[in-house]
Amino acid sequence: MKIINLVIILLSSWPCIAWPVTLNVGLQLEPPNLDPTSGAAAAIDDVVYGNIFEGLVRINEDGDVQPGLSLSWDIGDDGKSYIFYLAKGVLFHNGDPFTATDVKFSFSRARSDSSTNAKKYIFKPIVDINVIDPHTVMITLDQARPDFLFNIGLGDAVIVNKDSADRNSFNPVGTGPFKFIKWVRGDRVELERYKKYWGPSVFLEGAHFKFITDPLSAYTAMKAGDIDAFPNYPVPENLFLFENDPAYEVVIGLTAGETILATNNRNPPFDNVLVRKAIAYAIDRSELIDGAMFGNAVPIGSHFAPNHPDYIDLTGLFPHNLDQARQLLLSAGYPNGFSASLKLPPPIYARRTGELIASQLGRVGINIKIENMEWSQWIDQVLINKNYDLSIVSHVEPMDINIYANHNYYFGYDNDEFKQIILDIETNTDALNSSRLYKLAQKKIAEDAVNGYLFQLGKYGVWKTGLKGMWSNYPIRSNDLRGVYLEGDKQ
Repeated sequence: MKIINLVIILLSSWPCIAWPVTLNVGLQLEPPNLDPTSGAAAAIDDVVYGNIFEGLVRINEDGDVQPGLSLSWDIGDDGKSYIFYLAKGVLFHNGDPFTATDVKFSFSRARSDSSTNAKKYIFKPIVDINVIDPHTVMITLDQARPDFLFNIGLGDAVIVNKDSADRNSFNPVGTGPFKFIKWVRGDRVELERYKKYWGPSVFLEGAHFKFITDPLSAYTAMKAGDIDAFPNYPVPENLFLFENDPAYEVVIGLTAGETILATNNRNPPFDNVLVRKAIAYAIDRSELIDGAMFGNAVPIGSHFAPNHPDYIDLTGLFPHNLDQARQLLLSAGYPNGFSASLKLPPPIYARRTGELIASQLGRVGINIKIENMEWSQWIDQVLINKNYDLSIVSHVEPMDINIYANHNYYFGYDNDEFKQIILDIETNTDALNSSRLYKLAQKKIAEDAVNGYLFQLGKYGVWKTGLKGMWSNYPIRSNDLRGVYLEGDKQ
């Protein structure tokens, strides 16, 4: 492996070290595939967004829309038409040139009837895609959509190559600063710097994304030097072991992940709002945050990020009250409670929170049977087939409260009033009115206790001191390495 010499930070406890140019990045979850346009798993974007694949625009660490494959754009006076001026000299990793035709293909593919794109709503407003010339494309919407630019900056809207799109799940081909080398299933994905990248050259020679599902192994791998960075370290309770070691930097931020007790609103007894409200009163968020997250999370009362300017604190709507929970169960016809299953995906936050939730609900007579699942099982049983009672998962897509307007989504929430609020948001162009509508949306799903709203998932970055450019927060899911460098390596 190629080695570079670094400017060494002189600390008495440190040996002299040199770091490899290829960065070893630890991730807890292995993605089910490597195509962000065909799957809902955030683990896909953790590897490929900004590294292999790019969109017309990109979202930076601050959550701002920045130029991407489109260097600039014009928006029509009516807010419905966008003219994108594309970068020239861009090549896909298979050598094919990128042109406006690829934009039309990618967006048409994503919104087609056969599309498996998890965010098809991004493309639904598009009524026409007109290729003006090889480096200019005009997209026309059905009406002004204030969130359109942000939405096409998500991983679901990256630009793909027609000749390789069907193979992106296992052999991804994009335009990004790193190209795919290989995927060793159960172990790692290897990327290397794309020497013909159209933008500024990246500092790293490559990156190996290594999958370490066991929390203890994550700590061991970091301490052994096998991992240079764990951008979302899975064991918050031992962060202090790194904070007290000058060889590591610990950066605590926030994700866009609303962690919820997902509830199947279709199935009895959860189709009864009194039962759902009883569950809300039975939940003790403080116990969850202290016990499962070791204090490193922010409580939420609805499906909305606390750091958003339109956020309202609804955590007091259902304060922890076991007597109130029991009374509601009695009124709903369940004086002795009932039994239900709790299907949990692999992340440690879900497993730990699930144990505590089972205990909390048991105090009001709700007997919970926990079923631990791998991601593929969870996606099949819970997300796709809705074969579940309760689950715990963190929804990491930003500004995704609109999922509650889809009655076919796995929650099964079907409410015309809420659907109208979301429709008004999507067609509104006034900022003050948008803020009012987002607050209405938060209140509506909170008052209906659609799900149990638990906490905003934190981001716990741990990496070797001297590594710069890692994201402190996750406004979207991305480990974009284009700006990452080792101290002393940046010219």
